[in-house]
Amino acid sequence: MTRNIKELISQMTLEEKAGLCSGKDFWNLKGIERLGIPSIMVTDGPHGLRKQKVGADHLGLFDSVPATCFPSAAGMASSWDRELIQKVGVALGEECQAEDVAVLLGPGANIKRSPLCGRNFEYFSEDPYLSSEMAANHIKGVQSQGVGTSLKHFAANNQEHRRMSTDAIVDERTFREIYLASFEGAVKQSQPWTVMCSYNKVNGEFASENNYLLNGILKDEWGFEGFVVSDWGAVNERDVALANGLELEMPASKGIGENKVIEAVQNGTLSEEKLDAAVERILRIIFKSVEEKKENATYDQEAHHQLARVTARESMVLLKNEGILPLKKQGNLAVIGEFAKAPRYQGGGSSHIKPTKLENIVEEIEKTAGSEANVTYAQGYYRDKETIDEALIVEAKEVAANAETVILFAGLPDRYESEGYDRVHLHIPENQQRLIEAVAEVNSNIVVVLSNGAPIEMPWLDKVQGLLEGYLGGQALGGAIADILFGDANPSGKLAETFPLTLSDNPSYLYFPGDGDRVEYREGIFVGYRYYDTKKVEPLFPFGYGLSYTTFEYSNLSVSSTEIKDTDSLTVTVNVKNTGAIAGKEVVQLYVKDSDSSISRPEKELKGFEKVELQPGEEKTVTFTLDKRSFAYYNTDLADWHVESGEFELLVGKSSREIVLSEKVVVKSTTELPFVVHRNTTVGDLFANEKVAPLAKELLMKAQEGSPFAQAAEEEDEFSEMMEAMMKYMPLRALSNFSNGAFTEEMLQEMIKQLNDAAKEVVELTK
Repeated sequence: MTRNIKELISQMTLEEKAGLCSGKDFWNLKGIERLGIPSIMVTDGPHGLRKQKVGADHLGLFDSVPATCFPSAAGMASSWDRELIQKVGVALGEECQAEDVAVLLGPGANIKRSPLCGRNFEYFSEDPYLSSEMAANHIKGVQSQGVGTSLKHFAANNQEHRRMSTDAIVDERTFREIYLASFEGAVKQSQPWTVMCSYNKVNGEFASENNYLLNGILKDEWGFEGFVVSDWGAVNERDVALANGLELEMPASKGIGENKVIEAVQNGTLSEEKLDAAVERILRIIFKSVEEKKENATYDQEAHHQLARVTARESMVLLKNEGILPLKKQGNLAVIGEFAKAPRYQGGGSSHIKPTKLENIVEEIEKTAGSEANVTYAQGYYRDKETIDEALIVEAKEVAANAETVILFAGLPDRYESEGYDRVHLHIPENQQRLIEAVAEVNSNIVVVLSNGAPIEMPWLDKVQGLLEGYLGGQALGGAIADILFGDANPSGKLAETFPLTLSDNPSYLYFPGDGDRVEYREGIFVGYRYYDTKKVEPLFPFGYGLSYTTFEYSNLSVSSTEIKDTDSLTVTVNVKNTGAIAGKEVVQLYVKDSDSSISRPEKELKGFEKVELQPGEEKTVTFTLDKRSFAYYNTDLADWHVESGEFELLVGKSSREIVLSEKVVVKSTTELPFVVHRNTTVGDLFANEKVAPLAKELLMKAQEGSPFAQAAEEEDEFSEMMEAMMKYMPLRALSNFSNGAFTEEMLQEMIKQLNDAAKEVVELTK
């Protein structure tokens, strides 16, 4: 159906236009009945639908309609599987259609700056490329079903501590390369219907009022076509926010927000044209939702549950295996830990789903192990308490002592990580720690299965033979865990974040969560593995790490060219072979390293990945395509992405720490950086510029004729090397101090003029 939206807007009163820019209630947008504009519903959440029932609490936290609870983003990112996350998105879209929901609020693409962030389970990764790829495919899946998404929380929202008032101070290069890049690819690839602004300030301005962020970057640079919605309660001043790019205020402010907009238009501080533009963006999405609404939509609950099981399997990461896994389907097995019967399968807060059903882990283990296995359960600890119950410990030790193998469930309880607050340490509860140590006293054949949304410290790791990171596995985690433990499925997850040995190893440790309402991102671009690998800090488990029950061999790394311009694309291929006895999947990771950068850059950066499935003995060729951004850094002087001419290494590996093949390419920049000579330009900077250096050396030798520097330049000895080192960082203005008065101010100015003329000629020639 074709609608003339501008014509509709012309028929609206000022009050109606302002009203459309604020919610009707907590979950619904306003409509205008007389103009045929319907009210549509938006609701949480990223890994499942959280729609409140009619008559339930206004937040919908306690009584929402049943929906499939998929693994949270922390787990799904560990699948490194674009196709799988798109399938999950399709399923979420189908459930939204069945429940008449127009926009699903998610996914979350915020970077995991610190493992302490209480909401990390909702976010994908510490790496912007992996995060944006996951988010883009989530969005594609949901929106393929005629349901919108809301990419959140834009931007620099990396902690829950004082989240509604804190000011994130982040330099432009770091902002662009890390925190914005996590959103950029998702917006450009998938065009989410909406983007949700965050609560916090960014460099002094609330995200909801940040013109540079919402208009300059999101809409003008990235071409975002939808509307910006506030996080719930994120609006500071409604009229200012609308003027600076925030179209929709949520939830309803009971007339306060729209009255401010009306007053601002009437007194001339807000143009009605800006209000009209905001209304137009909102109406486009409302009518898009109406046009793509599927009447009498339903979905197959069991099919979605099975998809949740597959997704959970793909998301789990095998972190340690000293020959104990896969388990044999026979003998005495001890299952210990309350999480086995009362699982932690999702996070707390606005993403909390009421599942259509929930698997019992113990029952799934019994079912999968079969009749030849004897499974005995012991509680071990109380999941809702910190105290150590010695009776439970004794019972667990007895059960473990009589078993050939122990499967011990541990992790973080709900109260440890949630929306609204951050963690203060990386420990599991003391009662769980004590349980692991006690069981290890009577049985060394222990496999620990973790349920947690973010990294933990593991001082007990050497006491166990197997470790499976289950993350928050959703409603089908029980069957997925059993599938992996007994080898019915081969683990293929890889960590999307670094697990540090201790909290203090994290690069943000000294600066998180900041002082008062100010948090400074002083670690800059060195987030996650970019820091650990560059600083040579040994992690507990590195980014991209994960084990399999089979083995893979890499060979024949090749590139389409060993010399390219930065405007060219580069094709990279590598062969991967399954050299083991069973089928498996491998995540092939491609990193890029600038071999000789003139600026600070990480040791390596992820620029490509593919998940490939291989039968025993099967070999496949994996292909990557790299472009300018694969080699570039953000140059703040150019206000653009820039590639330095020079050599780059292409590193193919199984994790950021296990690089198995490498190849070198030379990239030629097509952008000549402006080079302006002034009084404080150093001699070394002149000599480092290959275009200007010949003239600079000629002029400097002439200016310093007869000085110690000139004499040293003609000799090749230790003294000359010393003098050259001293000259390297000497500004031009200081030359007169070492020339016995022969080098005048007039001569300095003439030298600067000649050098700048030469630099300009070079720039013109390269255009």
